[in-house]
Amino acid sequence: MPYDALPVPVVGFAAWSGTGKTTLLTHVVPALKRRGLRVGVIKHAHHRFDIDHPGKDSYRLRKAGAEQTLVASANRLGLIVERQPDSDPTLTELLTWLNPATLDIILVEGFRHLAIPKIELHRLELGKPLLSPSDQDIVAIASNAPIDTDRPILDLNDFEQIAEFIVRTFVRSTEHLDLEGS
Repeated sequence: MPYDALPVPVVGFAAWSGTGKTTLLTHVVPALKRRGLRVGVIKHAHHRFDIDHPGKDSYRLRKAGAEQTLVASANRLGLIVERQPDSDPTLTELLTWLNPATLDIILVEGFRHLAIPKIELHRLELGKPLLSPSDQDIVAIASNAPIDTDRPILDLNDFEQIAEFIVRTFVRSTEHLDLEGS
């Protein structure tokens, strides 16, 4: 699937494990929201996880055999879908679960080998090589130290700068946005 054909832009965050992708996103998402964007996030997990727990109604219904369980309240909806344990979902499949009519951008954590535009996160102290020399889909590098690259460099600790780069580079219409994030 050509991701640029989707009605909303998809932007990935690529990095070695332990670089702080989730931590960065917990700061960048609010910075994007302050600018008026409606943000969706897809996070790939490399392990089994549960969002419902023993004793909760959703857990009991899932354990009773429901393949899909939708939990709803005035504040939130949660959909739990049981999958075959031998296959990870594809990003294309996951994107179908989101409603692009309610979003301005989708941020993706994980799936770093896919051909989607990505921002690489790089921490010098981890001693890991840059991913960008072998990944032409990396459009910028957020680093905590100076690096030699032909890609735009962002300050890994400047969440407003990263949000501004995302808006100016990926958001298709900025008419309704507060570009300064005030």
